[in-house]
Amino acid sequence: MPTLRTLTADDWPLWRDLRLAALTDAPHAFKRGLADWHRGGEERWRARLHLPGALHVAALLDGLPVGLVGGVPGEADDVRELRSLWVGPRARGRGVADRLIEEVERWARATGGRTLRLAVLPGNEPALALYHRHGFVPLAEPGEPLDDGVTRELLLAKPLT
Repeated sequence: MPTLRTLTADDWPLWRDLRLAALTDAPHAFKRGLADWHRGGEERWRARLHLPGALHVAALLDGLPVGLVGGVPGEADDVRELRSLWVGPRARGRGVADRLIEEVERWARATGGRTLRLAVLPGNEPALALYHRHGFVPLAEPGEPLDDGVTRELLLAKPLT
């Protein structure tokens, strides 16, 4: 079973290493690419972990970091967002993604969230299957446009009642 660790701004090197590993391993799964995160240094990484009301979690397997996820407050008071979920290749199929999603759901409920939302890039079928298995359903509203100006993110939501 993976161990989950809630991160603080002082954990920025771990978050940075996991995030860069995620962007290297699965560039097709994230809206912002590796080049977008090489600017800003320590200050930028600390700032990401210091978002008010946010949750950042690292997953460890046998003491080694293997995954990450974030939770952030949404635009509405009762909405929370799941962000940046990634599990490294050596830990896939071992329940790590499930534990990370469940941790964000727990946080969302504890902070007054009634709906958990997320965005997925079109074509990311493994992520879509994972989220559907966890009860997320597609929303009719369009997501943010991607760099091509035509394609949009797919939005999914799950009620937390």
